[in-house]
Amino acid sequence: MPADRPAPRRRVLLLALCAVAVTALLVVAALAPLPFSVVHPGATTDVLGESDGGPVITIEGAEVRQPGGELRMTTIYATAPDARVRLPQVVRGYFSSERAVLPRDAVYPVGDSLEEIREYNVAQMTESQHTAVQAALLHLGLDETDVQVDLELANVGGPSAGLLFSLGIVELLDGDGEGGDLTGGRSVAGTGTIAPDGSVGAVGGVPLKTQAADRDGASVFLVPRQECGEARNDLPDGLRLIPVGTLEDAIDSLAALEAGEPVPSC
Repeated sequence: MPADRPAPRRRVLLLALCAVAVTALLVVAALAPLPFSVVHPGATTDVLGESDGGPVITIEGAEVRQPGGELRMTTIYATAPDARVRLPQVVRGYFSSERAVLPRDAVYPVGDSLEEIREYNVAQMTESQHTAVQAALLHLGLDETDVQVDLELANVGGPSAGLLFSLGIVELLDGDGEGGDLTGGRSVAGTGTIAPDGSVGAVGGVPLKTQAADRDGASVFLVPRQECGEARNDLPDGLRLIPVGTLEDAIDSLAALEAGEPVPSC
């Protein structure tokens, strides 16, 4: 046997020491907090209905319709920004279709305190509500000085309900413009930011939102056009995707759906 070759017993000892070291590293990795957030399908709310005992949309200065159907805004639930997410959670999230793992800074602003993050999300929701009112009234040719719209939705932050808020206002004031409902009596869900001119923007987390919509009985999901590809991932059976780029797109597509005419799809 060559002199520089370890004896069998020594080789076994070296392998054992390596195994211990690797095991220790794995244990440390499993227990160490990681900079990720685990995200789940969140609650949905019918903006034509109530939340916390009061109407989501209150309108004064114009006659309000009593529509059928639902317009459900969708949310995702993420672990808190100070939550200690560990390797097993990350691995489970990676292989699960019912949750996702995202870099924490993709979910929350970087470097802000918990209170600052909360205030930021509330501010985004407030701005989204104001913009949704502007977009809806512009579409209807109405003036904010004559028609007063108040939106109330507790415990939800961010701008992603903008499109559904605008659609809810249009549904309550005008429906399909011919005496019928935009929804056609369906449960319609969706997501998307809204700009004052009615442009719809991307939001993220769409596959989880489609799961929330399906769970709560929706048959149609309005998705920002640029997120069509993402929305098809793990799409629940029977949930129809309709891509939209503007508020007008959403209204026209819902009217076409009710009339049995061709409707855009992802």
